[in-house]
Amino acid sequence: MNCEERSTAHSRGQKMIRKLKNGQFRIYSRKIDEKTGKRRNLGTYATREQAEKHERDIQFFKRHRG
Repeated sequence: MNCEERSTAHSRGQKMIRKLKNGQFRIYSRKIDEKTGKRRNLGTYATREQAEKHERDIQFFKRHRG
């Protein structure tokens, strides 16, 4: 998947959870870091369910800072 496909995938609402070669799942930031040109690692989890739950938590706290 090249950079253009990733940006269109994001606009379609695709989650930034990817399966690693070792079977774990990693959450990546939706924004690309300008300095490195890569997405920030937001955590690695054993199951997709755990990763999806953590991503929901991230989205919640981004919008409810208090």
